[in-house]
Amino acid sequence: MNPPAPAAPRRIALFGGTFDPVHLGHVAIASLARDQFVLDEVRFLPCRVSPHKLHRTSAAPAHRLQMLRLALADLPWAVIDDFELHQATPSYSWRTAEEMHRRFPAARLFWLMGADQWRDLPAWNRPAHLASLVEFIVATRDGEVPAPRPDWRCHALPCAHPASATAIRAGGAVGIVADWLHPAVLAHISRHHLYRVP
Repeated sequence: MNPPAPAAPRRIALFGGTFDPVHLGHVAIASLARDQFVLDEVRFLPCRVSPHKLHRTSAAPAHRLQMLRLALADLPWAVIDDFELHQATPSYSWRTAEEMHRRFPAARLFWLMGADQWRDLPAWNRPAHLASLVEFIVATRDGEVPAPRPDWRCHALPCAHPASATAIRAGGAVGIVADWLHPAVLAHISRHHLYRVP
């Protein structure tokens, strides 16, 4: 009798960001990535302070966590991880990737990001080290192809959702904002007067 085949490694995507607020574009990207790359889970990692947004004030971590809980409540494959919220600022992605390797040593780890982040990645803190720990999934628009970088594993993920956290915070047209947010998230924002959303 042949021994059972070894189980395939778990496939986990790490999705970092301020999620200020989490919107349906974030959820769409995560869902597409899960389907296209057969992911076991997408781990949403809200950061305490992004090194790329040091001069912008974000909604309090408790609000951002609650909005994630509301937006992802019906998605069993979506996991909220508050690791970065308890770390020294700013939040460096390589530290998070190291922690996830420690937690899930047998897993295949991906880092889910937008095309703008991929373009800026060489300027991040220790980008080559991060690239040694994860494979990148880069959400692109309008047929854009991520620029190749030697020895950095990258997979393109076409996704055209128009939602913008910047526009939501600025109080864009009410109908557009409503279309970009989970109803429970919109209710939370309105109830706590987090942004300029009516």
